[in-house]
Order: sequence, then structure tokens, then C-alpha cells
Amino acid sequence: MTTTQAVPVTVAVSRRADPARTDEVVAWMRAGTTLAESFPGFLGAGFVRSAPGSGEWHVMYRFADADTLRGWEDSPQRRWWLGSAQGMVEHTRVERRTGIEGWFDPPVDHVAETFGEPEPVAPPRWKQAVTIWLAFFPLSLAATLLTARFLADVPLAGRTLLMTLVLTPLMTYLVLPRITRALHRWLHGRPAPTRQM
Repeated sequence: MTTTQAVPVTVAVSRRADPARTDEVVAWMRAGTTLAESFPGFLGAGFVRSAPGSGEWHVMYRFADADTLRGWEDSPQRRWWLGSAQGMVEHTRVERRTGIEGWFDPPVDHVAETFGEPEPVAPPRWKQAVTIWLAFFPLSLAATLLTARFLADVPLAGRTLLMTLVLTPLMTYLVLPRITRALHRWLHGRPAPTRQM
């Protein structure tokens, strides 16, 4: 009998809201995070706006495994919280990813049958590690230099907190998607799929 190791699950949600209601949307998302924090297996959450003045928001939350995620997603607390945003927030897309390999999958908006095409597989872990390092090193170096220069009087824990709060969404939504697309041929041994509008 084999035992399977629990794999953390990250959920990425795209939401659209009226830019004039930004304060309400931020308060609503913070309330959701506070609710989720009380559930077993919660590992963290964050949200970022697509651009200044945009009504498009990207939200991520992470649970220790599929069972603890299901506990949150099926809870009456979450149903109440989602219901409280009716008429204010529209949910446009949801993706679930397990492990770091999820960042190396091509973007998928829908599931379609394929005939004769092999299923995409994650690249070797060493290639994933090199790709993450190529994205993380220059970003981390720039952030370290900037915080050391402009926030030298802030305690180390505060500087580190600020850096991770800024770098996490940058890596998630800007740097890592672009570098994995640029290195797609090297990672997968074939050109990147063309994106359809």
C-alpha cells in the first residue's frame, strides 16, 4: 500500500469590478482572506490589480492540499462572503495549480479534446529551477539594492516583509509568465503555442 504526499494547491482567480468601487473591493477581499485564515490548511493569499485604475483584479490563495481547499470552498462562510459581493464583483476565470510545475504549463482557458497530440508534460525540474532563478535573481538583487538604499533604517524583518509583498505578485503575474514563455522552446522542446484573442 502506498501513501500519497499532500500537495499544496494554489487557486488563481480573475475578478472584474467597477474601478470607482476600489475601496469596497479591497475591503471585501481582505475580509475573505481573514475568513480563510481561520480554516485548516490555509497557507496564504494575496491580490493585485492589473494596472492603476483597472477594474481587473488577480487573486491567489493557497491551501495545504485538495481536502483542506475543499473545506474552505464548500464552507457556508465562503458562500456568504461571495454572496456579499453580488452586483459589485464578477468572477471571470479560475485556475487551480499544484506545485511549482503549474507555472510551466501553457495557459489554458478551456478544456478541449485533442486528437493525436501528446499531453503537455512539465519540463525537468532542473530546467524549472534554472528558469525560476533567471527570473528571481535580477528581481531580488534590484529589490535588495533599493531597500538597502532607501529603507536602510527599517529593521531587516520589515524590509524583508516589504520585499516579499512586492516581489510575490511581480513574480507571479509579470516576470515568471514572461520568462517561461520566452524560454518555452528550451523548456518543452517545441515553440510556444500561439495565443488566440
